[in-house]
Amino acid sequence: MNGSALNLDRVVKSFDAHRVVDGVSFELAAGERVALLGHNGAGKTTLFKLILGFLVPDSGAISVLGAAPGSAGARNAAAYLPEAVAFHKSLTGEEVMRFFARLKGADPRKAMPLLDRVGLADAGRRSVGTYSKGMRQRLGLAQALIASPRLVLLDEPTSGLDPISRQNFYEIVEEVAAGGTTVLLSSHALTEVEARTDRILILSRGKLVADDTFASLRAAARLPIRLKVQGTEANVEEIASRLGGTRVNGRSVELICDPSEKTARLAAITALGPLVSDIDISLPSLDDIYRHFSGADGKGA
Repeated sequence: MNGSALNLDRVVKSFDAHRVVDGVSFELAAGERVALLGHNGAGKTTLFKLILGFLVPDSGAISVLGAAPGSAGARNAAAYLPEAVAFHKSLTGEEVMRFFARLKGADPRKAMPLLDRVGLADAGRRSVGTYSKGMRQRLGLAQALIASPRLVLLDEPTSGLDPISRQNFYEIVEEVAAGGTTVLLSSHALTEVEARTDRILILSRGKLVADDTFASLRAAARLPIRLKVQGTEANVEEIASRLGGTRVNGRSVELICDPSEKTARLAAITALGPLVSDIDISLPSLDDIYRHFSGADGKGA
């Protein structure tokens, strides 16, 4: 599927003269998995509410699959999973799915397999009041996927999930994206989204300060690379004298270099031959990239 699933053009939203969303523009294509990152108060939740039509922008424009936010066309095409998902405690999982299927004009029978997909088939006839937070979160994901929405907004979707459930969640995200659904997810778990999204958006104080792939953002940030060269207690002094750097744990030498110096540094390490028993290369993580662009390290854009 081709075309724009979501388009924001210079969107502004203020509360009491404070700009919470400040001139934000971006476009998401069909099938993209995009992470929306930002500190608390950066404007992420407000942005979601604008896209869903719960709030109206002061200026700028938003298009959800060619429709206005909150319109029938947008509501039918989009789904939302809030961080604090809540369902009536007396309803069973199956009853929740049937209820939301009817709200969306979908066949309730076709919604039931989603319970199995999120690992709740055995709990479908239990009341939601007996569910753990992680189970309620998985039920929320199942209801969000009813009727195969073309745009899914997920706000801290893995909150409360155990490691296996988190892995299962991202497998589902990959599946729905492969089918052409666009996924925009907000998360503080940066390590999770680093390898599981196609693109990163970073909000800081209401402004969009970064919008690109992780690899491109890392290249643009030009943050230092850490190389740890391991030897033995007998030869670590020689390694340090020939390479420079800082000795670590009596057996290793740590080097910090600019990305442009990496190849030359690795060549110098290789030239040491049998003195070196191992090399560990640590590239900047998404946490590092986020801190850089959001200004959390004091140097952000």
